[in-house]
Amino acid sequence: MWFHQEREMAIEEQFTELIQGNAGIIHKVLFLYVDDVNERSDLYQEIVLQAWKSYRSFRQESKFSTWLYRVALNTVFTFNRRESKRPETSDLSDVDYHIASDHFEEKRDKKDQLLFLIKRLDEIDRAIISLHLDGYNNKEVAEITGLKSNHVGVKLHRIKEKLIAKMKGDQV
Repeated sequence: MWFHQEREMAIEEQFTELIQGNAGIIHKVLFLYVDDVNERSDLYQEIVLQAWKSYRSFRQESKFSTWLYRVALNTVFTFNRRESKRPETSDLSDVDYHIASDHFEEKRDKKDQLLFLIKRLDEIDRAIISLHLDGYNNKEVAEITGLKSNHVGVKLHRIKEKLIAKMKGDQV
């Protein structure tokens, strides 16, 4: 009994350290997919809870960060699907965002414009490009998103083309 409690505490400590060391992943996913600050806070806790619930099944076949990215994305996607069933007061998701330089203050740089455009991509495209920008290779992106590696490559190419065109102010 005492050994079991000590082992349990060690697992909790290990999990806590891993979460703290990879908290940036959770914050990034929340920033890209959730606009409301209060919802971000609630979802952060939900992601950690879901990660804890499934931590014992983490087989360490991939990096913890890869696994956590998947848990975070799945949790947010589930939340967004649930929320999308609620009546909305206004929905701008179908609006084509045409970006021209005069829409941004002079101070904003290309990075801000790119982030603005990435946040308006659909869920899976947003995940693919953000994982790519974080340095994940196509195989790791495929593992996280559940897509095939070559499909990730094709989608990534199309996403980049779309973002470049929008950054130039072209209609896509």
